[in-house]
Amino acid sequence: MFQKILSVWLCFSLCSIVCAQNSFQIKGSVIDARTLKPIEGANIIGKGVFSISSKTGAFTIKNVVKNTYALTISHMGYASQKVNIIVSPEMETVKILLNEVSTALDEVEVHSKSKQRISKETPVVSHIVSKEFLDKNRENSLMQTLSKIPGVSTITIGSGQSKPVIRGLGFNRVAVVQNGIKHEAQQWGNDHGLEIDQYGINNIQIIKGPASLVYGSDAIAGVVDIQPNKIPLLNSFSGEVNVLGESNNDLLGISAGIETRKEKWFYRGRLTFRDYGDYKVPTDKINYENYIFELHDNNLRNTAGKEANASFSVGYVSENLKSETFFSNVNAKNGFFANAHGLEVRTSSIDYDSSNRDIDLPFHKVNHFKITNNTSWTKGDHAFHFDLGFQNNHREEHSEPVPHGYMPKPSDSKERQFNKNTYALNVRDVFKPNDLHDLVAGINVEFQDNNIGGWGFLIPNYNRFSIGAFVYDQFEIQPDLHLLAGIRYDYGLMDSKSYFDWYPSTISNRDGSTSYVHLQRAQNKTLDFGNISASAGLSYVQKNTTYKLNIGKSFRMPLPNELASDGVNYHMYRYERGNLDLNPEESYQLDVDIDHTTKDFSVGVSPFVNLFENYIYLNPTSNYYETLQIYEYTQSKVFRVGGEVRARTTVFKNLQLDASAEYVFSRQTSGAKKDFTLPFSPPLSGLLSASYQFNDLLFFKKPLLVADFRITANQDEIVPPEEKTEGYQMLNMSFLTEMDVFKNNKPLALRVKLNNVFNTKYFDHTSFYRLIDVPEAGRNLSISLTIPF
Repeated sequence: MFQKILSVWLCFSLCSIVCAQNSFQIKGSVIDARTLKPIEGANIIGKGVFSISSKTGAFTIKNVVKNTYALTISHMGYASQKVNIIVSPEMETVKILLNEVSTALDEVEVHSKSKQRISKETPVVSHIVSKEFLDKNRENSLMQTLSKIPGVSTITIGSGQSKPVIRGLGFNRVAVVQNGIKHEAQQWGNDHGLEIDQYGINNIQIIKGPASLVYGSDAIAGVVDIQPNKIPLLNSFSGEVNVLGESNNDLLGISAGIETRKEKWFYRGRLTFRDYGDYKVPTDKINYENYIFELHDNNLRNTAGKEANASFSVGYVSENLKSETFFSNVNAKNGFFANAHGLEVRTSSIDYDSSNRDIDLPFHKVNHFKITNNTSWTKGDHAFHFDLGFQNNHREEHSEPVPHGYMPKPSDSKERQFNKNTYALNVRDVFKPNDLHDLVAGINVEFQDNNIGGWGFLIPNYNRFSIGAFVYDQFEIQPDLHLLAGIRYDYGLMDSKSYFDWYPSTISNRDGSTSYVHLQRAQNKTLDFGNISASAGLSYVQKNTTYKLNIGKSFRMPLPNELASDGVNYHMYRYERGNLDLNPEESYQLDVDIDHTTKDFSVGVSPFVNLFENYIYLNPTSNYYETLQIYEYTQSKVFRVGGEVRARTTVFKNLQLDASAEYVFSRQTSGAKKDFTLPFSPPLSGLLSASYQFNDLLFFKKPLLVADFRITANQDEIVPPEEKTEGYQMLNMSFLTEMDVFKNNKPLALRVKLNNVFNTKYFDHTSFYRLIDVPEAGRNLSISLTIPF
């Protein structure tokens, strides 16, 4: 393998040498004619060539042939200059002097507001996540990266997958939106992750609390809104390469992205590839159902995976029109911990310890293809926004073919297959009838077509249609006092299809005889749901302090698995049965947020009170199906209260301290589990963080050392058959710096991170594998390098 790589490398090198013999470079510098200081960010543009001057004023245009090039050099505040460059072997470095220009302008009134000010004036409790935060805290998946935000946690499935949890609620109660379109996959499954490439994302808004007013069903607990990136600058070209390596699971990853714009057209593209092996845990044995599984070299066998992602977008921008069409494809193959699929592994012939990088049974494959278009058109006082999307999610779950009950041994390993197509359209009209009102009216339409396959049944084929209309107004009572109020109505239709076992089962007749029949697991059923959502809130900005108060009603339509499931979920080793009589969930929530921020200090508190009229959950019963306990979907009233506190201070110039804590208390007030909490309820947790900025050293610029210490309390509030989880303390360290290696180019960004410094054995109460006594990953050293160009 090494010889093949070396041969390819030599081939490219020789090609580069041959090409270099017939190509040249234009080197130069852009300088202020008066002060003789370098000018950074000047555009150097010619036919087929382009460059931008660095901090030292230098620029380089590579791979040009002998010719005469007419270059235009421009920078805001300077008079543009045109020069002719004759490219030859004897050419010298070009020095270009720009003269400042001053233009007398009439009085200009600026009416726009910063993103920070808009966030303060909006009563909704939200958190803006910047590219800087994402780069600084990047983990194995997008949701693990966001879990440092108070109130946000994850349900982790191995080392490469996770799903969002906001204030203790997850699955389809949290809507994930990308480019204006809700991400639609099989997110109802405990073991189904989020198929989104976290690289190339620059802006995310996290909304805590009911958000059905704007986003519809499935936003009953909050929203992770992945917003479109900013449009590239005029006549610009930029990109970056991200390289990542990790020690715990021997991960190797690379992601490369570019974006460019000429005049009105712009383009973006990105490719990502990740390959990782089984991850290590700080234990050498797992106790599952009173059976001890020995681990080889602490590897959680069969948790390796591969991921290959690609995305491309093309956009157009003019004075009144902006449109971008985005294509993406996420493809992943991940193994499941071999012992998580039941006890059949005891008789398996697979040698799981032969390699830590192979992906054996059980595993899943998923491919998520997405096309979205975002178009904004401004006409007078109205701004019309159109979001159009198509998604195809194809998931296959493979496991060893083993007979169960009356089911004979299947002929292949494809246990389940889901093929889901989703079509979505959002239309909004944003207009200002006067200076005091910001009105928004819109509709959302979505259609889903989900088909199943494989020899294991859990949910039936179904179609799902939903449509909603909403209107809300943000009213400026005073410059520092704003009111937001709105109302929405949704209608949904769910049409599930019948399903019969592919094998016969034995049933006893009343006359004592025996019959062999293909049991019916699901029936043809059409259900419709309608509901109203509403929200009202106040925001008051008093100098450095912002007060927010918001009350909202949201709802969520039952999912097909909650309504019509009737089969064995071997990943959870239980039998799950749906309930066609379920009503939509309705949630009422009161949110308060108080934030005081100055230059050197900030403190904030975000309490909430939440009431569910009919919360849907999977309830374990005393009945069994072929030795498997039967779980049935049911509903109950639920009371929840909790919130987050946060603080930040600058002790002295280079040292910053951050602290946050979060807590959720849940109690079922009716139903079979009255006086119990909810499943996957996160315990009391706190995070202490210290950041120290060192002075520049050699080519290390802005070196930053960060220590994160997480303290998590015991979780004694459980729902049987859940087990209590002990608290833990864990230390993570990271070092970030920029490296100005190439003087005429942008600096490289280096991040070295050491997670779980002391290799602590601990259990995360919201982890998928916690249910089978699997601890979280052990010590992990990761090194990432970002190379901009």
